[in-house]
Amino acid sequence: LKLASRGPRVVARFSGPDLQRRAAMASVEAAQFSDDGDLDACAEALDQQRKQFEIEGKYEDAEQVKMRLDLLQEKADAKRKEALRQRQLAQRLGVEEAHMKELQEFNQHWDQKVAEFEAHAASLQAQLQERHNQEFAEARKKFEMETEPRNPRFSKDLLNLRKIQDTLAKMKKYSEAGKTKQQADILEAKEREAWSSKREAKIRSLEEQFLHKQSLEMTGLTKRIVSGREEQKNARKLELQRLLQRYHNVKSQLESQQKIETWRNDKQTPRSRQSSTGLSGYTMTHVRTR
Repeated sequence: LKLASRGPRVVARFSGPDLQRRAAMASVEAAQFSDDGDLDACAEALDQQRKQFEIEGKYEDAEQVKMRLDLLQEKADAKRKEALRQRQLAQRLGVEEAHMKELQEFNQHWDQKVAEFEAHAASLQAQLQERHNQEFAEARKKFEMETEPRNPRFSKDLLNLRKIQDTLAKMKKYSEAGKTKQQADILEAKEREAWSSKREAKIRSLEEQFLHKQSLEMTGLTKRIVSGREEQKNARKLELQRLLQRYHNVKSQLESQQKIETWRNDKQTPRSRQSSTGLSGYTMTHVRTR
């Protein structure tokens, strides 16, 4: 092996064991700074090298390999923990995204149901109002035609004046007949006005009764609509509570699973893995006793 520098050319020569040790160290360095290499394979190779040094009694070299192996294992631990963290984060994000999607679909579904309910309620009210208008128009015509008395009932005084008027006219007493007619016309106008007012009041009373009946029908429909709207509101609230409860259950279950998974992952420390490879029984005593 030749080492070149800026100064005089120096040639270093190493024995077979030295070359073996330096080759092992080179493989360790390559394993340490490799990001894409197979960490498990590198660890296995280093552990085999450590065992070989231990068998050969090269404890210093074994200690160096052990230290590098620890670094490699720490790197593997960090990589494993980061992979676990990323996977758990993806799981939590997946739960959140699924929940948001379910919540969006829930709101869309219920918004549509509310819109359909309100449209149907408005249609029922409009149809009832239209029917009420038609029925009231027909009832008003009926009241105008059938409400008694349909014709005025004149008083005896007016009838007597008309008889006197006719008698005076037949007797050719036209001046007196005209005066009597004038008195009768005034009295008839008063009696007609009284008849009309009384009849109109009776018709208005009938109309008010009819409208009150229609109002009760509209009020009943409105109450049913309000009751249906409240039932729909409560149903939506209950279903939302169930949806949120399912979400919290899934989230809590996932958090518990991830805590257990993280705890188990943390239990896999470099020391525990060293014991599996036999490094835990290796101490600095071997180096001092060399």
